[in-house]
Amino acid sequence: MASNNLNDSIKKSIQGAYSAWLEARDFKPRRGQREMIAAIARVLCGDGPEARIAVIEAGTGTGKTAAYCLSALPIGAALKKKIVISTATIALQEQIIMRDLPDLQARTGLQFEVALAKGRRRYVCPKRLDDQVGNQGQGELPGFLELSDDDLAQYQRLSDAYKSNQWDGEIDSWPDALSGDIWQSISTDHRGCTNRRCSHFSQCPFFHARAKLENVDLIVANHDLVLSDLSLGGGAVLTPPEETIYVLDEAHHLVDKTRQHFTRRARIQGSIQWLDQINANLGTMAQRFGRPAELLSETQKIVQQAPLVAEQLSNIGLLVGNLEFDRRDEDRKIFRFSLGRVDQHIADLCGEMKLLITPLNNRLEKVHELLQSAVDGELTWQNQGEAEDWLGVVGQLQQRGLLMDELFRDYGASGTSATENNARWITYNESEMGQDYELVSAPLVPGNILKEVLWDTCFAAVCTSATLTALGNFDAFLKQAGLKPALAVKIASPFNYPEIATFCVPDMRSDPRDFDAHTEEISRLIPELMAQERSGLILFSSWRQMDATLALFSKDVIDRLSVQGTGSKQNLMDGHRARVDRGESSYLVGLASFAEGVDLPDDYCRHVVIVRLPFSVPDDPVAQAMAELIEENGGNSFFELSLPEASMKLVQACGRLIRHEEDYGRITLLDNRIITKQYGRQLLAALPPYKRELPA
Repeated sequence: MASNNLNDSIKKSIQGAYSAWLEARDFKPRRGQREMIAAIARVLCGDGPEARIAVIEAGTGTGKTAAYCLSALPIGAALKKKIVISTATIALQEQIIMRDLPDLQARTGLQFEVALAKGRRRYVCPKRLDDQVGNQGQGELPGFLELSDDDLAQYQRLSDAYKSNQWDGEIDSWPDALSGDIWQSISTDHRGCTNRRCSHFSQCPFFHARAKLENVDLIVANHDLVLSDLSLGGGAVLTPPEETIYVLDEAHHLVDKTRQHFTRRARIQGSIQWLDQINANLGTMAQRFGRPAELLSETQKIVQQAPLVAEQLSNIGLLVGNLEFDRRDEDRKIFRFSLGRVDQHIADLCGEMKLLITPLNNRLEKVHELLQSAVDGELTWQNQGEAEDWLGVVGQLQQRGLLMDELFRDYGASGTSATENNARWITYNESEMGQDYELVSAPLVPGNILKEVLWDTCFAAVCTSATLTALGNFDAFLKQAGLKPALAVKIASPFNYPEIATFCVPDMRSDPRDFDAHTEEISRLIPELMAQERSGLILFSSWRQMDATLALFSKDVIDRLSVQGTGSKQNLMDGHRARVDRGESSYLVGLASFAEGVDLPDDYCRHVVIVRLPFSVPDDPVAQAMAELIEENGGNSFFELSLPEASMKLVQACGRLIRHEEDYGRITLLDNRIITKQYGRQLLAALPPYKRELPA
């Protein structure tokens, strides 16, 4: 591996910072941490983009945050590259920005500046807030709510706090709950913002925050923001990819985050209502500006085009209504296209829809351009001062249209080699708002997208997590992420697992695939297991089994449980810790979201109970489509998809137990398939070397 840029000066800086940090913290050097620092340094200083990508699984206790910061910071400074640390969870983001980085700033001797990056929608738009407080255009300008006295009071409190510098304009720092409608009306996106042309630009908290990013060495962000920035070409909020060293922590979430970000949706009735909004809004807008000829020409063409689009939407709705949907719950049914190949007659209608909606979107773009010209003073219209407000309204309508365009283009071309690697399905929903069909397309191979927008464009990238391997290797992650890294290394945890943790499988009679028998047996076993240790975590794989099991518990058992869904995750954890501190017995109960990102060291968690092996729900449309694609190509979906995924999830769940070297406790799996099935050996082999208590 070439490392021509890793000169003596950089090595000295890294080694000096690491030694100073260890001495200040009275730590002993960890072998795994030193290995990680050295590996990252070699990769980041490699020649060529392909030589500067690393995938590193760092076991719990490695100290990976310090490792990647201590290696990346001196290299970023030497090569004049910005470092972006991206996480998947708020908890880790807060830990890095509030604890880890201040610690390194204080104890390493490295001089660096840090900033937290957030998306535009997390900040108030001062102009829109002023307009809401002043009640300008109410009833005439879309986006301005019909305000109650309580609404007006809320806007006034926000405005007073912002203008008096008691609030920084970020939704995350406002102490009270805000409704989605209230916040939507006083924030904006890139299409609704006039940037430097805005009269409130100098006061804008988003641009203040963005300006800080230009003058720092390291930015802390999240995967969603990184993907949003990359989808806009890079450099829209963060630094350009070619000037950036990305450290993607919790990288095991990256594939799913990419799939979610690039999933396209369009509702039939919702889209028809969108057309009604366009007609009403543009009619009012043209009237407000005195019906200028150039604007009136475009709005009339849009009004003429809209009924054709609405009729085609209705035709698609009638056609998909004849499909045989599978009921998933009381209000929802799904029809999934096998291998993502849309029926030809539906594909044809969607292709025709694309031809209708593209001209309409082009007209909306023209209206948007006219409004920008009016804001710039290049046009003279009646009530011209309102152009800035209407710019946001039209921008949001246009964004909805562009997403629809992408969805119908995808459906219209489905079945071709360019689009066959997508899962496509239609959801039928019933609600108080009525009935609607939603067309969905999700990429099955997000790695193709990541390769195009990230791996081929960035200066360097490090993917890291405590769990990136499945069944002991990186194959599944690398394939799904579209990666061929210069380095893929697994760094073992420093914990002495055989001495501090026991993995137990009771001698069970029921097969987990027999829902009733398994539920009845675990409802008897769990109270006995709770008696073994005073605190712990009980992990289910489905709401259905969790609810059914809880219904069989006595009140005495229920009183010792904090159950997901009965309060916020943070409140449940706070209550759990408080009971343990009082010497009481307490167990947290939850599903997948409690199987990672939950940090309960020492007496807060002495026992992790896993109800069954974490195989994915078989009716998920993406999982079904991925399994079909594997089988279509001659593979085995269980061994290539389901088993590796279950292995990674099982390791993550077990990882909730031991949080530091002196921690200890038990893990109990209530699923005998890990013993009775041949694949169970692979799952056991992929676990850390816990002491084992297994049935004979």
